[in-house]
Amino acid sequence: MADALSVIPAAVLRNLADKLYEKRKNAALEVEGIVKQLAVAGDHDRINAVINLLTTEYTYSPQANHRKGGLISLAAATVGLTTEAAQHLELIVPPVLNSFADQDSRVRYYACEALYNIAKVVRGDFIIFFNQIFDALCKLSADSDANVQSAAHLLDRLVKDIVTESDQFSIEEFIPLLRERMNVLNPYVRQFLVGWITVLDSVPDIDMLGFLPDFLDGLFNMLSDSSHEIRQQADSALSEFLQEIKNSPSVDYGRMAEILVQRAGSSDEFTRLTAITWINEFVKLGGDQLVSYYAAILGAILPCISDKEEKIRVVARETNEELRAIEADPAETFDVVGAILSVARRQLSSEWEATRIEALHWISTLLYRHRSEVLTFLNDIFETLLKALSDPSDEVVLLVLDVHACIARDPLHFRQLVVFLVHNFRLDNSLLEKRGALIIRRLCVLLNAERVYRELSTILEGESNLDFASIMVQALNLILLTSSELSEIQDLLKQSLVNPAGKDLYVSLYASWCHSPMAIISLCFLAQTYQHASAVIQSLVEEDINVKFLVQLDKLIRLMETPIFAYLRLQLLEPGRYIWLFKALYGLLMLLPQQSAAFKILKTRLKAVPSYSFNGERLKRVPSGDPYQLHHMPDGFQIIEDGNMTEDGGSSCSGINFTARLQQFQKMQNQHRVLAKTQAKSRNLSTSLSKEAQREEEQRRPKSIELNIPPSRSSKRGPGQLQL
Repeated sequence: MADALSVIPAAVLRNLADKLYEKRKNAALEVEGIVKQLAVAGDHDRINAVINLLTTEYTYSPQANHRKGGLISLAAATVGLTTEAAQHLELIVPPVLNSFADQDSRVRYYACEALYNIAKVVRGDFIIFFNQIFDALCKLSADSDANVQSAAHLLDRLVKDIVTESDQFSIEEFIPLLRERMNVLNPYVRQFLVGWITVLDSVPDIDMLGFLPDFLDGLFNMLSDSSHEIRQQADSALSEFLQEIKNSPSVDYGRMAEILVQRAGSSDEFTRLTAITWINEFVKLGGDQLVSYYAAILGAILPCISDKEEKIRVVARETNEELRAIEADPAETFDVVGAILSVARRQLSSEWEATRIEALHWISTLLYRHRSEVLTFLNDIFETLLKALSDPSDEVVLLVLDVHACIARDPLHFRQLVVFLVHNFRLDNSLLEKRGALIIRRLCVLLNAERVYRELSTILEGESNLDFASIMVQALNLILLTSSELSEIQDLLKQSLVNPAGKDLYVSLYASWCHSPMAIISLCFLAQTYQHASAVIQSLVEEDINVKFLVQLDKLIRLMETPIFAYLRLQLLEPGRYIWLFKALYGLLMLLPQQSAAFKILKTRLKAVPSYSFNGERLKRVPSGDPYQLHHMPDGFQIIEDGNMTEDGGSSCSGINFTARLQQFQKMQNQHRVLAKTQAKSRNLSTSLSKEAQREEEQRRPKSIELNIPPSRSSKRGPGQLQL
């Protein structure tokens, strides 16, 4: 300190703290001259003493004018040192940087001016302080004082020039600071950061692309800034980096892919579009390098396929197709398949139809390419696939069925599918009502109609819930009679009396069709087993003829007017050959209320038939009441089913034991009657309990007060009179 005081005159020291700028400036020039002389003499000890004096007594002084003078004099001392300044920067720069945080805006301004002058002198030598200078400039870029901001911008430009020409700049040391600052929301700071990223990226010797994952998220965050200028600058920087990625032979796609996946779900439209565009390029460029990120990328793409913005939808669909076209390394297949299936399963719950559709396409693709791996994860996705059958979109349901059909190619999985399907129908009646026909018809197309119906019949034959079994059989029967997809089954059943395969199918369906009288009658009409149909109709009792039965009968009568039963209507032209058909139809007519539309339809149809007498030996009622007891025809032949004659007696035809079938039907109907009686008793009991509770409640209520009025003569009751 003494050495410094002996070198610098007291007047100069006094003027350094003067309130007038000109006096401080002149005093600083004096200091510059003194330091220059000491530098020429090589007296660095005294130079250090002078710098310490200026620092402790002025730049760290509580007086603002002292601090201003100290900053000007430190810059002046640096100018005086010229080429010798580098060795004294450790003493000069820190107090200047400290002044950037001064409460007085003028002091901060002079700090910018001082560092600017120091930087002009030492140039690249002050790179060792770059991180501290960058941090200080980052804060000053958002300074509340416009003059300070302006000064900081000038200093910033100079520092950028120095860095771009320096070979001592360490990008490795700088990146952690940049990464930390990228989350700042201040618009001025953001502009400052983007500016530096752009400048550093333009320097050939600085590999900013290699460190892009460290600040990529920050750049994407700026795309949603309220300032159009910042969004534009961030987008420009990102575009430049994307172009570099396309031209670079080595890129770390993995770390950046994680960031892009997150940003693809941004609420900001522009951010989503940019992220999905980057992902699109990554999928094209990265290929196999992104295998471990396939699932994450797919999780970002699928929601964007349903984005409200068309540009995003277009890019997302293109990316989805590019990703699907990539074949994974077999060694990594198992993990990739599991991860993608997990994503697809989640997206099946999406509120957007297009996303759900693409998720199903992915499951189908995986089944086609990696069936064994997919089946390993079947338990994880099967329940979700079953729930998807209730989807409001028909296209989704059809795709789900395609997936199920692909899985069910194996007998084990086929059985599992049908069992689960029946289970779902049992739990959700609305699914059967709204989607049942669509589901069954599609499965019949994909998995062979006969196979599907046989399996359903086997399951429903042992169904414990009789009400559900009846409803399900009625639905299956209606589908069988009305769906063109089941035409092969229809044709096979029509040959039940002459074709062993038709007979086998008839018997197989019969076991479960017993749950519904009308389904059995329909099956008999379809199979042309008219005598058995007549027997079934005559076996019905009073309890069977209820509202549900009549509704089903009404449907059957109307179906008989459709093309499926055209052959039956034509057979009515030969009443002598198809006697049992007539008897069955008249039996149905007798069960219908005369005022019903179905009665009028059937009666009109029968009236159109050529007149024929049922008298004589052609159709005798047997005393025993056995509908299968054969009757002799004049020529010695016997009728077993309409249009079929044989010389062999018995109650079977073409291997079908109709007597056993009728017993099977009656046994099942008895079970339904018992259930109906039990349900009726339960309802009656519940109603009685309800009425009893109501009476008890009325008894507990306070009685109304009776008026004490003497009875009149007319109030005396005579025999048979009511007392009012």
